[in-house]
Amino acid sequence: MTEQTSSVEDATPTPVENATPTPVENATPTPVEVPAAQPSAPEVPPAPVRKDRRVLRALLRWTAATVVFAAVGASVAYGITRMDRTDVPGMATESDGRWDYPTITRPPLPSGSPRPLAESNRTGTHYADLRRLVLPAPKGAHVDAALRGTDGWLATKTFLAEYASRDDRETVGQQLTDNGLRHIAARGWTTPDGTHTRIYLLQFDSVVVADEVNSPGLTSYNTPIYALRGAERTMADDRFPDRATVDDVIRHAYDEVKPYGAEQVRQAYLSAGDTLALIVQSRKGAAKAVPFQQTVVLQSQLLG
Repeated sequence: MTEQTSSVEDATPTPVENATPTPVENATPTPVEVPAAQPSAPEVPPAPVRKDRRVLRALLRWTAATVVFAAVGASVAYGITRMDRTDVPGMATESDGRWDYPTITRPPLPSGSPRPLAESNRTGTHYADLRRLVLPAPKGAHVDAALRGTDGWLATKTFLAEYASRDDRETVGQQLTDNGLRHIAARGWTTPDGTHTRIYLLQFDSVVVADEVNSPGLTSYNTPIYALRGAERTMADDRFPDRATVDDVIRHAYDEVKPYGAEQVRQAYLSAGDTLALIVQSRKGAAKAVPFQQTVVLQSQLLG
């Protein structure tokens, strides 16, 4: 959301000379029988004064409105991009299409364990249960039972089914094996508007390994290395706001190139510590940008 501010130069009208009545000396009236002559103030045509006041009031109203809109825009951007506390905001609003997520809290760490991106955590290890780091479904969504896995851990072949070709599935699967994939946690849901979301968290032994799998393994600057189902032609999503970047979380967001197939597919890879995430959203006709960006940012914050 772009913040827009404006200023009104010289908003205060130039004072009208002699607009204020000249003070009257000896204002106490004399006896009625002998009325005292009272000096009169110079007459000023009232119309220009009333006009100037109307202009001033209008300018003040517009200036106030501008300040309010700027403040609202700043607060929305702050809500999306910042999280200096434990609770992740659900960020529900009907005006711009964001989803109504429940209150989200990072799971507790084992006693004495650092956060994954802390300087003292050189391996970038997520000591919290990875299954509790997957973003929950927003309110009103239907949860995808196929991504629940066994005890919350997803089979690798289910994750690989996201890729379009058999050769790519085999290649990616071999990469995961060679780099010592530990396990996958996942969650999926469909919202009432038909948007289907899938989130996969893949955990490795260290941040070095996860970074290697991310790039050059699966991503490049312009396009993903391997196409997902229904998204054979994909390019970097240059409309993803830079201000939505989460510190120390590497993000590669991509959007399908028109013309779309039956669905538009959006996707993002996140690398945070020892964990690599893939977020996919698809929808018949067009997948909306705002809930995709919201989902990516919230998942980034949970991993950070």
